[in-house]
Amino acid sequence: MGKSFILSVLSIVSEGTRFWTNDYVGKSYSHVCDESRYAMLGLDMKRFSFCNKSLSYEERAKDLVRRMSLEEKVMQTVNNASGVSRLGLPQYSWWSKALHGISNLGPGVFFDDTIPGATSFPAVILSTAAFNQTLWKTMGQVVSTEGRATYNMGHAGLTFWSPNINVVCDTRWGRTQETYGEDPYVVEEFGVNYVRGLQDVQGTENTKDLNSRPLKVSSCCKHYAAYDLDSWFEFDRHTFDARVSVQDMTETFVAPFERCVKEGDVSSIMCSFNKINGIPPCSDPRLLKGVIRDQWDLHGYIVSDCFGMEVIVDNQKYLNDSKEDAIAKTLQAGLDLECGHYYTDALENSVKAGKVSQYEVDRALKNLYVVLMRAGYFDGIPAYDSLGLKDICADDHIELAREAARQGIVLLNNDNGVLPLEPGINLALVGPHANATQVMIGNYAGLPCKYVSPLEAFSAIGDVTYATGCLDASCSNDTYFSEAKKAAKHAEATTIFVGTDLSIEAEFIDRVNFLLPGNQTKLVNQVAKISKGPVILIVLSGSNIDVSFAKNNPKISAILWVGFPGEQGGNAIADVVFGKYNPGGRLPVTRYEADYVKMLPMSSMSLRPVKELGYPGRTYKFFNGSRVYPFGYGMSYTKFSYSVSAPKNSINISLNNLQKCRKMAYTEDQEAPACSAVLVDDISCDENIIEFEVGVTNVGRMDGSDVVMVYSVPPFGIVGTHIKQVIGFQRVFVAAGATEKVKFSMNACKSLRIVDRTGYSLLPSWVSHHQDWG
Repeated sequence: MGKSFILSVLSIVSEGTRFWTNDYVGKSYSHVCDESRYAMLGLDMKRFSFCNKSLSYEERAKDLVRRMSLEEKVMQTVNNASGVSRLGLPQYSWWSKALHGISNLGPGVFFDDTIPGATSFPAVILSTAAFNQTLWKTMGQVVSTEGRATYNMGHAGLTFWSPNINVVCDTRWGRTQETYGEDPYVVEEFGVNYVRGLQDVQGTENTKDLNSRPLKVSSCCKHYAAYDLDSWFEFDRHTFDARVSVQDMTETFVAPFERCVKEGDVSSIMCSFNKINGIPPCSDPRLLKGVIRDQWDLHGYIVSDCFGMEVIVDNQKYLNDSKEDAIAKTLQAGLDLECGHYYTDALENSVKAGKVSQYEVDRALKNLYVVLMRAGYFDGIPAYDSLGLKDICADDHIELAREAARQGIVLLNNDNGVLPLEPGINLALVGPHANATQVMIGNYAGLPCKYVSPLEAFSAIGDVTYATGCLDASCSNDTYFSEAKKAAKHAEATTIFVGTDLSIEAEFIDRVNFLLPGNQTKLVNQVAKISKGPVILIVLSGSNIDVSFAKNNPKISAILWVGFPGEQGGNAIADVVFGKYNPGGRLPVTRYEADYVKMLPMSSMSLRPVKELGYPGRTYKFFNGSRVYPFGYGMSYTKFSYSVSAPKNSINISLNNLQKCRKMAYTEDQEAPACSAVLVDDISCDENIIEFEVGVTNVGRMDGSDVVMVYSVPPFGIVGTHIKQVIGFQRVFVAAGATEKVKFSMNACKSLRIVDRTGYSLLPSWVSHHQDWG
């Protein structure tokens, strides 16, 4: 197949590609350090130690950087790196995306007649609902295969700025669909597995020298940190100052990034636009060098969100810095790469004015080039050289997209077991999303291989009468209601497809309510009232919608949440509705009632209730009010029973003279233990393991998958701690009548810890009658 970039004697850049073309001989190359390529450029590759494979990547990167002038160095510090022709170094575009498939939103990837698209998986929030680590890693492997193939054909780079591992604290956020939900542990698990799927080269996963570990592609965990608002009334992400306690920061906002670095070995972190307690993260040396580099030991580079420097200087006017001053601060803080142009505009002047040393520029570039070397940009990775068009939109990739959507679909209601429907039934298919295509792929998607809409999929199975009812999600009038009602009046069953789209929730667009848009609720109620047979409501959305009106309507028998289900969404929904697949998805966010948005502003970042302001808590961990559906909820067409066996139900820890008890605040009516807690850093956590086994029996008549979730509950009476939290989960398939054993092994320090108000991680004491952590 074709190769990654095409490097030429003429150095002509084809529009949109950022790769070089050779009009003389049509020769293409998959990597920089190809001796024949250097010869064609009139250069002797042996003169350049950065192409000497016997040296370490650090030595080679150092050699490459030392050969550049200051002007040349500066031109490599932005996303569209210019290259250095006299060194045989081509241009490179760092900005590629792979959130749930290869995306052309960014200059690093482009599609055309040669590669018309790539596999588009469900929007991430739906894949999260599968609660399946194996699925998440497999998706990463498929996406990286298609990414590498796209690179080989000159249509992409090797650096993909994905995934988004921000924890959702408020589901009004327009980017909820891009995330892994509201639980930090679930976000961590998806993040680590997806990153491993993207980056790992088989057989090298456990390389001891991480700076030499090869990368299938480079991944980036973003947006660091406390990013949960885009545009809500007068608040804008470019100027928003997230006021965050050290407790919430440690416990929730940075925890996924820590595991992404330490366990995922991610090769890049992106810092966010918003300020945190008055300081832009990209300018904060404590957050970048202090935490990401020194504490977590990142082996990779740190990049700004796109045009983040412009935001710091022009929008936030942080410290009223000039470009030169702001650049000096971010570079010194540890920002290696700018997505934007301020580095190229002002970095050279900043160095010459003595505001920042050239050493900092060198350090940043070495971090960048080591990652590119690990990804094979300089030497290639032979195992991937054969990847090409046959590996993009492959049949098994498309089937995995269908499977991911099926696993994530959540059955919310199923009165009298109305679902699954019998194939061949006379069915009314109505609603603004009944013939959805582009809506199904959500935010940060590329061009899919092929859409399969609900209308197409259902028409292949049953006798379908289609009527839109509303032309789009805005549903601004009732002009087409009569056609939908007519279809429902004569059908044996009616499916109503409703929900949002990217005009209602997306980047830059936060929500102001949890209601169905426009006249959709009116459409649902009118169609349900006149329908002859059972009504199934199918909701496409990336975030919360209050469907209590439908839940309480006796005419609506079943409700499915299907997220934005990707290019195979129609097939996946039909598989569930007609019983080809038994739903087993679970909600990754709490489904609040509509009034929740009146209880607190999006701009409040506290996860815990704020009593003095009357604000309730956020997420299932801290909210104890009324909900439409709780976090983790989901039904099946079958039923399961459970048994738990554990060799021990307590852990005893003896403290020595160098260890001390820590006090924890308890409520007035609860007596604190003599030794309330111990600092996690003071004990040997590897010795304190909790092991148990859950037996899952399918007592129904249909094969199905169940998600076994394990929560920890803190000792009763501790002030300001969570209600409960997820500490483990596994998805398990159980045949009808069969039993499967699910084993859990958990580190007590990680699973039972509590973060106090000062940011300390403590392991609390349990009094015997409060041992209800399971």
